[in-house]
Amino acid sequence: MFNSVVAANRAAFAAFGVQQDGADTEDVVEPVDRIEPDEDLPEWHVSLSEDHPDYLGVGDRAEFTKTISEDDVRQFAAASGDTNPLHLDDEFAENTRFRGRIAHGTLVGSLISAALARLPGLTIYLSQDLEFHNPVRIGDRLTAECEIVEDLGDDQYRLTTRVVDEGEVAIDGEAVVLIDDLPN
Repeated sequence: MFNSVVAANRAAFAAFGVQQDGADTEDVVEPVDRIEPDEDLPEWHVSLSEDHPDYLGVGDRAEFTKTISEDDVRQFAAASGDTNPLHLDDEFAENTRFRGRIAHGTLVGSLISAALARLPGLTIYLSQDLEFHNPVRIGDRLTAECEIVEDLGDDQYRLTTRVVDEGEVAIDGEAVVLIDDLPN
């Protein structure tokens, strides 16, 4: 347990760019360079269906695909403060019902936000409900699928949201978003 706390603290320091005196460099997670607004990285896959490009409507979909990496899990733990050893300590996690480490549920759910960010316009979350169905392991390639199922008026939409791992549902849910026009 102590080792997992030490490792989590090292990851937190590294995520914020703080080098610890005497730290073993192979144990320290290097901070990731920030990406630019609206940038997609080569390892991500994004698809958007727009049956009518001038406006969004029922049936329009957005998908975002990404592999969950070791760095993603460590950096999420550092940024969120969730240093549960289930996510960070192999030895500890082997003795749980999951028989190994799993990614943070909220990290996995954030892929839904990534998909919604690709909708045309400025997407603003109003609500999100999530049900966690299956654990996600480091190295899993996931796809967040979002589909508009109802136009609520006033530029608000209700969507179904899912995160799938090779056809298996990891997270199922529903969101309500407001979509404003992009500022000039």
